[in-house]
Amino acid sequence: MQNKYMDEIRKLKQERDAIILAHNYQVPEVQDIADVVGDSYALSKHAANTDNKVIVFCGVHFMAESAKILSPDKTVLLPAKDAGCPMAEMVTAEGLREMKAKYPEAAVVCYVNSSAEVKAESDICCTSSNAIKVVRSVKQKQVLFVPDENLGSYVAEKVPEKEILLWKGFCITHKRVRPQEVMKIRELHPAAKILVHPECQPEVQKLADFLGSTSEIIKYAGSIPEKDIIIGTEEGVMHILKKQNPEKNFYLLSTGLICPNMKKTRVEDVYQSLLHMQHQIDVQEETRLKALRSLEEMLKIS
Repeated sequence: MQNKYMDEIRKLKQERDAIILAHNYQVPEVQDIADVVGDSYALSKHAANTDNKVIVFCGVHFMAESAKILSPDKTVLLPAKDAGCPMAEMVTAEGLREMKAKYPEAAVVCYVNSSAEVKAESDICCTSSNAIKVVRSVKQKQVLFVPDENLGSYVAEKVPEKEILLWKGFCITHKRVRPQEVMKIRELHPAAKILVHPECQPEVQKLADFLGSTSEIIKYAGSIPEKDIIIGTEEGVMHILKKQNPEKNFYLLSTGLICPNMKKTRVEDVYQSLLHMQHQIDVQEETRLKALRSLEEMLKIS
């Protein structure tokens, strides 16, 4: 049955002139049917530059929304319509406006894990792979970083010349990791390198051998000579890591590193979405134009 969906999806892609984008945290079958698999930054660039008329975004709502902001003339489909992001819901446009009023001199750097309305209230967006460069790029000495306080703490350490004001938001998946888990797994695999995403808490970050975004973790894991590697981000990356590095052993840092929203999309959902052109993403034009400015400023940062 699964093969049937895969074959039908390939046919529908041709008929609809569609491209399938999938985040690294998606289930293996969805990653395998996708045309492009990557982190938020890579997928944003593809969404902005694709010539296809239809974008099927296998991820969560804010990602598909960003694709629509960048490519308003495209039809953007989100196969799992209820795939949200708790972190994105931890900041609202109204709340951000109140904070901006308190710190009128601050530049607002907004993590892409946020709604279009929040992006519209921001000066520039960032992803975990370019957050440091983005913060360094702004002229203001004071930066309001929303909504992930853990990524913001990591950036603050790397960019001490800026005053980073942190929003109290977080990724519920990465926050589950505890320092005790890091120490325990290091005892089990003393020769292994521990690679951790900066959405984890600072106490966990300090125990890692390498800190980086999803794409940076994948690249680093393939470049080092160590055969045993411990992965401290959502377990979906294990699929591509094992495919690219069959000679290496990968261990998940914590059993809690599973995002329920990222796991909602199934191959059948992709098929149904393409077949019926369902779950289309729309963004109000006034909001889209303001949010576009923030995303385009981010994409200027190499």
